Amino acid sequence: MASGYVDEETNKGSMWELDQNLDQPMDEEAGRLRNMYREKKFSAILVIRLAFQSLGVVFGDLGTSPLYVFYNTFPHGVEDAEDVIGALSLIIYSLTLIPLLKYVFVVLRANDNGQGGTFALYSLLCRHAKVNTIPNEHSTDEQLTTYSRHTYAENSLAAKVKRWLELHAYKKNALLILVLVGTCMAIGDGILTPVISDIAMLFAVVILVGLFSMQHYGTDKVGWLFAPIVLLWFLLIGTIGAVNIWKHDSSVLKAFNPVYIYRYFRRGKRDSWISLGGILLSITGTEALFADLCHFPVLAVQIAFTLIVFPCLLLAYTGQAAYLVRNTEHVSDAFYRSIPAAAIVASQATISATFSIIKQALALGCFPRVKVVHTSRKFLGQIYIPDINWVLMILCIAVTVGFKNQSQIGNAYGTAVVIVMVVTTFLMIPIMLLVWRSHWILVCIFTALSLLVELPYLSAVLFKIDQGGWVPLVIAAAFLIIMYIWHYGTVKRYEFEMHSKVSMAWILGLGPSLGLVRVPGIGFVYTELASGVPHIFSHFITNLPAIHSVVVFVCVKYLPVYTVPAEERFLVKRIGPKNFHMFRCVARYGYKDLHKKDDDFEKMLFDSLSLFVQLETMMEGYSDSDDYSLSTQQQMLENGDDNMFSSNVDCSYSSNDIQPAQSQGSNIMRSSGQTSQTMSDELEFLNSCKEAGVVHILGNTVVRARRESGIVKRIAVDYIYAFLRRICRENSVIFNVPHESLLNVGQIYYI
Repeated sequence: MASGYVDEETNKGSMWELDQNLDQPMDEEAGRLRNMYREKKFSAILVIRLAFQSLGVVFGDLGTSPLYVFYNTFPHGVEDAEDVIGALSLIIYSLTLIPLLKYVFVVLRANDNGQGGTFALYSLLCRHAKVNTIPNEHSTDEQLTTYSRHTYAENSLAAKVKRWLELHAYKKNALLILVLVGTCMAIGDGILTPVISDIAMLFAVVILVGLFSMQHYGTDKVGWLFAPIVLLWFLLIGTIGAVNIWKHDSSVLKAFNPVYIYRYFRRGKRDSWISLGGILLSITGTEALFADLCHFPVLAVQIAFTLIVFPCLLLAYTGQAAYLVRNTEHVSDAFYRSIPAAAIVASQATISATFSIIKQALALGCFPRVKVVHTSRKFLGQIYIPDINWVLMILCIAVTVGFKNQSQIGNAYGTAVVIVMVVTTFLMIPIMLLVWRSHWILVCIFTALSLLVELPYLSAVLFKIDQGGWVPLVIAAAFLIIMYIWHYGTVKRYEFEMHSKVSMAWILGLGPSLGLVRVPGIGFVYTELASGVPHIFSHFITNLPAIHSVVVFVCVKYLPVYTVPAEERFLVKRIGPKNFHMFRCVARYGYKDLHKKDDDFEKMLFDSLSLFVQLETMMEGYSDSDDYSLSTQQQMLENGDDNMFSSNVDCSYSSNDIQPAQSQGSNIMRSSGQTSQTMSDELEFLNSCKEAGVVHILGNTVVRARRESGIVKRIAVDYIYAFLRRICRENSVIFNVPHESLLNVGQIYYI
């Protein structure tokens, strides 16, 4: 269903108001389309296959944790066998409460149409509350079939929470920083995971180089490579654990009684509390489980975890405990040194998760644009980012060489993991209230159970900040600075564009009297604005008073949705009188969309422009009033309604409003009797301009700090942000603009 777009501030109303008056069948059709994009069905065989593949990508980190948990829990040896029972009880209930109950059965349901991670949670919140710090949202965006936003009763708890979040800008910034902290810690986790195995340094570096070199083959191939290995691994550790229980000491099964947790802390006191940093390693990889969700459907991950991963891990840890009860002196090498190459399997989960996180971050304006390679045609979430891959490899090697003590790496690893978990818990609170509209009692139960486990772990790792725990904090701080500065510069550039945009009166005043020359061809002017004429345009024609016969202002806009269907991607509007031949085209993308679809971006723009001209001309003459909605008329024409204006639909748009260029336009063209000579003339004019040549004009606003700015701001803006702008990919590269038809127009903006 088509949707309108209001461009100027004077135009009131929204498509939402229009939808309230449409017939019920149209509402049902819209709902059906939304469900089609929201819920992708998989056959039982495909789900089982994906569950098998997920073992090789998602669960390697969790599966290799038994190699080092008891060693990091008791680095100085075991003094009392009862301590092993207490530690095992903590491991059992940590695995049950966090990976199983919190993540697999609750947090995974908070995915954004199959996308996981902290930015997926943030995108959900941005759609249900106006908390996005980049003010480029528009009511038309909510009419996408992949966009959903609830309405709340005035005095409901959800409405109060929504108003509270939207009330002040500092709350929006605090929410963004919380998301960035969780994201950066997850990236730090991806750097630390590959180096946690305690093997020879040279061998470790060789393994790391090999691991990162195979990433370009994609998740699908890597999953098939590792899945049999990981499945065999889980079956082996589960079987060995069962044998150890039977062979050594079956009394360890009493650890399923949580009373032994209390006894463990009462006996060891401060030492037992500090040992939580080692026990925490038993649930590492859980945060990657959520972030990796874009590679596999929720059901596949749930099946793999509940049927294979969880029972095998319980058997493995219980078997180790049974062995250690009889051999307390072997805690340092009970299991850890058995398979040194396990770093490969463990690392894949966090590396794939890092790729997904970076993709979401750059789409939401929080990371410089980098090349994203989609490695599968069937599963659009499976991606590879070359630049990030090699940066991760260098950082992993640096950490490997810099740390000689495996216990220190374990401390650092635990710090990153627990902070991500705590951030996820706090983000789930508004998700449950606004998105799920859960009862506040359920929200309190979820939060209390999560923090009951996570806060003690967090307090324990704080004791080990000076023993390696500082590493993820430094890594996260570096990425946080990069992300926040990039986001800050992006917001300031957009605010400059908004405040300095050119008025319509200025456009109407253009003409030969000002010495302005119209040259043959089409000029695509790229801008940050989704409304109004950018200042860069006036800057251009002031210095070079000549513009093309057809001018199209192109705004490439990312929305907080996972994808924008191709037929809803472009919104087109005419600017000024028809003889001006000026248009606006807003190209909307979600963070899951394939960039390779934009290989023919120029053709897609021109086709959308031509279709708009056809639709606009078809609507002329149907009403004496200028107030109509082209989308409503299109629907009525398709239904063959000759009395289209006899309905009581309250249309609130003018004839110049943006309209979507949709594939259903061919249906309207069947009414050939309505085709006017005006349309033929303009289409012929557009085609002649296209043959004359197309020029892509990129507006590059250079941001600089004012002279009176402080030293911190000058470093952040003039050096860090400027450097990031130089190394990030330009739109001309992303959309394959030929170099010979590219024109850059720059101006400096002081903040």
